[in-house]
Formats: sequence, structure tokens, C-alpha cells
Amino acid sequence: MFRGLNQVSLDAKGRLAIPARYRETLTEAADGELVATVDRDRCLLLYPRTRWEEIERKLESLPSMQPEARAVQRMLLGYASDMQMDGHGRILLPPALREYAELDHKVVMIGQGHRFELWSEARWAEITQQWSAGVGMGAQGSSALENIAL
Repeated sequence: MFRGLNQVSLDAKGRLAIPARYRETLTEAADGELVATVDRDRCLLLYPRTRWEEIERKLESLPSMQPEARAVQRMLLGYASDMQMDGHGRILLPPALREYAELDHKVVMIGQGHRFELWSEARWAEITQQWSAGVGMGAQGSSALENIAL
């Protein structure tokens, strides 16, 4: 399980160093092979390759004649990019992915269980401000959260 918030940097070539605390797990789980793709919230999703393959099978099984399913397939599969951690624990994010998520030098990497989200620091600040203010939560909140006790 990947958890926690990490502030990381992109270098001039678009390389991102995976925090040391995750490197061994990623090496064991997927031999350091990762897949990144886009999310509709304008961030990137980063998966160990083995986990991505499960998701890819689910995406491919969606009914391709249904417009909503086709749109999800186009975006998630179309932007999916394979990458390999180098000997220094870095991955190279392709320019198209960096552009989509508006990633520059400062990046926020958030563990989300079986994947990571990569956010531009500025966009992450906006999202957390909205969440704190309850924007988009509705008067009652989400029914998906009704049975969760913290």
C-alpha cells in the first residue's frame, strides 16, 4: 500500500525521483516498471506495471460501442506510458503527460493505496483549498462516504 504525501521535483529533463521509501516495494512488486496515465482531475496516475495490467484488462472489457466507455478508454489507455525506474530511482515522465497535468519543477506525489497521484504543486493547493471549504461536496456529502467511520 502506498500512502502519504511527498513533495518531489522534476529535473530539466522531466525526471522524477521516486521517494526512497517506495523504491524497494516497487522493485519487488513490478521490477521497477511503472505505468503513468492521465486522470480527469488534471493529475497523473502512476501504477506499478502489474497493477496497471489488471486495470488495463478491465478497461479493455468495457463496451467499446458505448460513448462514455470509449472516452475513458481513449484517455486512460491512449495516454498510458511505460517507464522504468533507473538506478537512482528516477522515472522519465513523457512531455505529453507533464503538459496534461501542468507539471513543472514542483510536484506533489500522493500515495493512494495501489497507485500514486502526481499533481502540480499549484493545482494541489487549489484542490486542498476546495476540499477544506467543502466545495463540490453538496449539502449531505457523498453517499459513498456514509458508512465510513474515521
